Amino acid sequence: MGSFSIWHWLIVLLIVVMVFGTKKLKNMGSDLGSAVKGFKDGMKDGSTDTPPTAAQVADGAKPVADKATIDVEAKPRS
Repeated sequence: MGSFSIWHWLIVLLIVVMVFGTKKLKNMGSDLGSAVKGFKDGMKDGSTDTPPTAAQVADGAKPVADKATIDVEAKPRS
């Protein structure tokens, strides 16, 4: 009586499918999977970045930029 049997879970699953529909559940599953993958990639990328050292900041040296970063300088219009 304290735990659910397989029949209870099947009935709950059937009700969820009837309420949301299979297409919506599939979309939610793929969205959740891509979010988890993006989070893992972000955590992996974030651990390799190192902040500038105190010597670099004191000397005014710029930290090494990412290869995808483009530095631009804005010039005032004449």
